[in-house]
Amino acid sequence: MAAHEELDSFPPAIRESLKGWVENGYVILERYLSEERVDSINSEVESLFEQGEIAFHFRDNRIMNSFRKSAKVAEAAKDPELMRLLSFLLGREVVLFQTINFFEGSQQPPHSDSFHMTTEPMGYLIAIWVALEDVSPESGPVFYYPGTHTLDYVMKEHLEQEDGSLEAAGKSDREYEDKIAEVVAATGIQPVDFLAKKGDVLIWHANLIHGGKPIAREGLTRKSLVAHYFGKGVLCYHEVTERPALVES
Repeated sequence: MAAHEELDSFPPAIRESLKGWVENGYVILERYLSEERVDSINSEVESLFEQGEIAFHFRDNRIMNSFRKSAKVAEAAKDPELMRLLSFLLGREVVLFQTINFFEGSQQPPHSDSFHMTTEPMGYLIAIWVALEDVSPESGPVFYYPGTHTLDYVMKEHLEQEDGSLEAAGKSDREYEDKIAEVVAATGIQPVDFLAKKGDVLIWHANLIHGGKPIAREGLTRKSLVAHYFGKGVLCYHEVTERPALVES
């Protein structure tokens, strides 16, 4: 199927949302998941968490790969129409690599996913962020820098740290964050807060710089689901440690 024919096969609202992808590096699908579907995801994830079937990652407040335990998360992350859209944007069939659930905002500094999930050829990663509740300005919303996907990739060779050990990876992350802050400041591009509504889906390019704002009011939640996808058949690995990224078939 030719590219224009495949584009025409998507609903009008999705076709309209895709117009800024090339220039901006992101797409917003408003209310892509119904309220009922989101509620079922939240209910199952919270139940699995309470039962100890899933837990926070050892370093922070994220739950890794709940899709392996939660049928509702798996259904959302592997939604056939969504994966068809991601494959269209990437120009290659996608495969799910991982999911991350957050109960609160990540408060993560600006970064590009390609530093942590690198591909060869470069750029064959795409990600989604799903709002599992309405997001307020005080709850630590996601932010992104439009157009930064067109900048040069910042990778290990741009840092002073050469050691690929796990211990050195933490130091590399800090050096990387400093470098990204420098790059963003030089562009003059201003961040945009994503004040999502429940069920909204944000899709971003592998090199789009994004992060999570600080939580301004203690106790506020920002329930969300992130999923990362690799292009099928590409080499995928962690840039600093050079360890392969294992993708489930």
